[in-house]
Amino acid sequence: MNFLKEFNSFLWGFPLMAMLLGTGIYYTLRLRFIQIFKLKLALSYLFYKKEDEGKSTGDVSCFASLCTALAGTIGTGNIVGVATAILTGGPGAMFWMWVVAFFGMATKYAESVLAIKYRRINKNGTVDGGPMYYLQDGLHNKWLAKAFALFGVGVAFLGIGTFCQVNSIAVAASFFGITGFSTSLWVTVVVAIITIGGIKSIAKVSEKIVPFMTLAYILCAIGVVIRNINLLPNALRFICVGAFNPEAILGGSVGVTMMHAIQIGMSRGIFCDESGLGSTPIAAAAAKTNVPEKQGLISMTGTFFSMLTCSMTGLVLILANSTTDLFVPHPTLIGAPLTAFAFGKGLGCLSLGSYIVNIGIIFFAFTTIIGWNYYGEKCFQYLSGDRWVMVYKIIFLALVAIGPFLRLDTIFTIADTVNGLMAIPNLIGLIFLRNVVCGQKCYGCGKIR
Repeated sequence: MNFLKEFNSFLWGFPLMAMLLGTGIYYTLRLRFIQIFKLKLALSYLFYKKEDEGKSTGDVSCFASLCTALAGTIGTGNIVGVATAILTGGPGAMFWMWVVAFFGMATKYAESVLAIKYRRINKNGTVDGGPMYYLQDGLHNKWLAKAFALFGVGVAFLGIGTFCQVNSIAVAASFFGITGFSTSLWVTVVVAIITIGGIKSIAKVSEKIVPFMTLAYILCAIGVVIRNINLLPNALRFICVGAFNPEAILGGSVGVTMMHAIQIGMSRGIFCDESGLGSTPIAAAAAKTNVPEKQGLISMTGTFFSMLTCSMTGLVLILANSTTDLFVPHPTLIGAPLTAFAFGKGLGCLSLGSYIVNIGIIFFAFTTIIGWNYYGEKCFQYLSGDRWVMVYKIIFLALVAIGPFLRLDTIFTIADTVNGLMAIPNLIGLIFLRNVVCGQKCYGCGKIR
């Protein structure tokens, strides 16, 4: 653990943060603040069926592709991860999560444009795509493509895809009296049944669960904010002041510095919305569209919805754990129990908070497992070919089965580490393929098709 923590601290130091922010800032400026001026158009694509989907190449609809991406994105990081970030980095970590998300929307647009542009159509009509293919065919660098795929499998096996999610499901299920063994058994069986059908089965489940669970969770959080609306200005002040002067609202003896708040906020922000990580383009490549810019805009909304969920969690936590002048979290609670306490206190019923958070974790974490099963499978398939895919599925299910019996602090450290390693080759590709993303004809006339 000591080695992992030191390596993780080095990995998420200034160079990687500069790459992540720098890439997002570059695309934001080059694409003329696309996350502001084209957000309305991007959201409109979610509610109106476009004619091109019926006659375009792809495995699933654009909306189903987004839901699959959100299934892999909105998970325990939006509940447990935010609580961990605010507990260790102070309320200011929330500000830096917002910064990462804002610029990350432009990054995610770029990733998905490249995913559609460089995807491959198989003989049976299915598609393969993602950073592996735009690194190989766009950047002409097979080594970076293989490195990304290898780290992608690592994230699926050891990071976001299994341990973090299943462990959190087990903790949440224990609230309802379900043992770790029973959780392990049922989650493994259901994941196996769903993932056998591939992207179409995963997308069908995601389309039904993701919108419902996200909306329900956000509405519960809005209820807390409305009930404590008089404390909202103070909570927002804590976030802004804590981003630059943590000791001012945490007290002088906690040892949280501005750099620590930045590091915690950025790493947790990437864990939550995955902008720049390279996972979303794998799902985006399966969308039924022949217009890269359209899917780029649709995928961009994924970061918006993910950060909206994180923001509501953060506000609930800060509202429930603040005095007039200081942020004072519960002295003994961490992770999901801290979030449950915050919801319960905010709604005036502690047991209600536990139900909201534990049910939310079960749904959020489960969809993340099936989403990352697909991401990891595509990365594994790129490395080894189709005939070894069943080996991947067996290993993935075995890791899901042992997830409930691992320690949470170890899990998050491993997850942060493999996330950072996966982001590096993808960011290199985004930087060197910037003219491909920004050179679309539609930008020459200032319009998105």
